[in-house]
Amino acid sequence: MKVLGLTGGIGMGKSTADQLLRQRGIAVVDTDVLARELVEPGQPALAEIKKVFGGEMVDAQGRLRRDELARKVFVDAEARKQLEAILHPRIRDRWRKQVETWRKEGRPLSVVVIPLLFKTHAEKELDATICIACSEPTQRQRLLARGWSEEEIKQRIRAQCPIEQKIAKADYLIWTEAGMEVHAAQLERILQEVVGSAREALVQSQF
Repeated sequence: MKVLGLTGGIGMGKSTADQLLRQRGIAVVDTDVLARELVEPGQPALAEIKKVFGGEMVDAQGRLRRDELARKVFVDAEARKQLEAILHPRIRDRWRKQVETWRKEGRPLSVVVIPLLFKTHAEKELDATICIACSEPTQRQRLLARGWSEEEIKQRIRAQCPIEQKIAKADYLIWTEAGMEVHAAQLERILQEVVGSAREALVQSQF
């Protein structure tokens, strides 16, 4: 089974790529979803966050106050490292287990969506990587449309690896300035190349 990693900047189109992949019947696991599951009430990671960052990070119903935590970690690099130390090993363990399940099921292809793919060195465990990207003005407009403030946008972008670095490290690039059809066409070309190379390798191994 081929395992692809999909990354990119916030607001650049990762969710759209995820949706397009699922529509094609491709197995996809999103590490942002795993991260949300890990901080549900009763989860060990939430208890650790409360211990490290204080009880004010959890509301009266025992749920994580995401906005409060975000305000803290996106202005404090050390706090962000502490949070990553809590979450990243658990996230990696979960997506690895999911990929292994798909491998045993005989799936031909799976995709792991990892915003911090290169920062966590996950590329070492993947067959190829795809970066989803757009220009900074387009990114900003998309985030403003989500209701984000200018300050929130600046904080999030500053906290992330520059998109130019992700583009340089990735095996494939999908540029999302145009509409959905162009996005889908780029993705389709990549999938055809990856699946085609996998089939060729399989044929060669039989001789």
